[in-house]
Amino acid sequence: MRTLPSFIKPYRKAAAVALVLMLAELAVELWSPMLMGRIINQGIVPREMEAVVRYGALMLTISLVGFLSGIINSFYASRVSQGVGADLRGSLMERLERASYAEFGRFPASTLITRITNDVSQVQNIVFMALRVMLRAPLMMIGGLTLALTLEFRVSFALILVTPLLVAAMIVVIRKGFGLFKSVQEKLDRTNGVMRENLTGMRWIRALVRSKHEVDRFTDTSGELKAVTVTASRWMELTIPVLLFVMNLCILFILWFGSREVGAGRANVGDIVAVVNYAARITGAFGMLSWILSSASRARASWGRLREVLAMPEDRSARGMDRLSPIEPRKEGAASLAFENVSFAYPGQAEPALAGVSFSVQAGQTAAILGATGSGKTTLMQLIPKLYEQQEGRIRFDGTDIARLDASDLLAQIGYVPQEVQLFSGSIRENLLWGKPEATAEELAAAARDAQIHDTIMRQPEQYETLVGQNGVNLSGGQKQRLSIARALIRRPRLLLLDDSTSALDLKTEARLLQALEGYDCTTLLITQKISTAMEADLILILEDGRLTAQGSHEELLETSPLYRKIVESQFGGREATAHEFSE
Repeated sequence: MRTLPSFIKPYRKAAAVALVLMLAELAVELWSPMLMGRIINQGIVPREMEAVVRYGALMLTISLVGFLSGIINSFYASRVSQGVGADLRGSLMERLERASYAEFGRFPASTLITRITNDVSQVQNIVFMALRVMLRAPLMMIGGLTLALTLEFRVSFALILVTPLLVAAMIVVIRKGFGLFKSVQEKLDRTNGVMRENLTGMRWIRALVRSKHEVDRFTDTSGELKAVTVTASRWMELTIPVLLFVMNLCILFILWFGSREVGAGRANVGDIVAVVNYAARITGAFGMLSWILSSASRARASWGRLREVLAMPEDRSARGMDRLSPIEPRKEGAASLAFENVSFAYPGQAEPALAGVSFSVQAGQTAAILGATGSGKTTLMQLIPKLYEQQEGRIRFDGTDIARLDASDLLAQIGYVPQEVQLFSGSIRENLLWGKPEATAEELAAAARDAQIHDTIMRQPEQYETLVGQNGVNLSGGQKQRLSIARALIRRPRLLLLDDSTSALDLKTEARLLQALEGYDCTTLLITQKISTAMEADLILILEDGRLTAQGSHEELLETSPLYRKIVESQFGGREATAHEFSE
């Protein structure tokens, strides 16, 4: 797993320039009070204007150097921090794309959005501060204290007593702040989650008259975020007034004690002024350090959350199994599919979603899967494109264990239409090209015709250039399903997986679609609840509680499967069903 310094490494030259310029700016600030003291001691007190002009010109020159150093430092610090932020976001997205489906499911979409945006911004800000002011504050305190003691040890002795105590107090505050700001990010996750649910489900919220309930729910979560943020900010910000009060008392003591030392002839006015200036700059450094530590607490909490994503293990199927060499499957023609005693359980679940499932579909055949909700139909289908990896058994594609197949090559030969249709912002053409980026206009139209959506597209004002709203919000359920099927067909798959993908289609449209699929040289595996669809399949699989309880043709299952007969009777009026009756 990459560390934060590894993200900074590509920008090490710019970071080094920023650090050098920051040190130059710090040197100017530390030198200025000493020059001011010399102007007083060697110019103003003895009335020597030449010394005033000489040291004044030197102060003006180094101030200009410090000014330019600060501006250029900000430029390079911004360059590094923005680069780190962009690279970090890219690495997070790459990790999410390569993570196993099971690992991906551990994180709700809302928390991933918060981590990739807000948490990355917190880390990005701390990188900028590290190059701009983070080292400057502690170095100002150390350098100012050292120079003050060098000029007037007796007068500056109070700074030695006060500074370490205040630093220790700040360490205690920062440890407490880390836990508080971690809670802030978690509450922000929850608020973003509620907001995302409301924005994506607005039509249903209004249809079910739940607007007031959802407004109240969002108000509650937003209120919790406000409360924990106020608590964290109050805890951190409370330190600044206390620190300033203590340091101002210290400055007053230096002025009082310094005036006595000057009156007794044991100190120079210019040296006392310089010590007061150093004390004031140390006070400012404490204020700056408090702000830095507050930001560091946020960044530390955010980095911990980002590390959880960066530490997600890669999907083994995405890179091939180390113990087996990837084998490239045959490229042309329908593919056979076989499950051999396959078992699978979702992470954290004791009960298996699939247990000992075995069946075989010959190349070019159509297999229909039936079963109640939660019987494992979608789980079975998701194992084939290696979205999940089974714990036991083998899945064979054209006779080869899919564990030995390169994932990208396998997926290129599978057309998968999931139960939950996902369309992307853009035109209809751009959505179809997800199936085959290099597809021609003729190929797009052919796939759309077979999916029974071409005529609908042609009636749109911009036809294939018509824009699709977020997740197809401006399309009906049936239109979205047909577009998703066309997207799978355009790649001419060897194996077509339809996860209840015709549920929103009327019987005539579905019949035309299934007839068009007969023209494809592919094996089809479909999940359906319609007996009229299943009875046309070469093989019907019956799943109950993750177990394959029956398989065979329509006629065979009418004779051997009580569950299948019950499903048939429920959809055909409960009359006695016979193989001859349903074959007509």
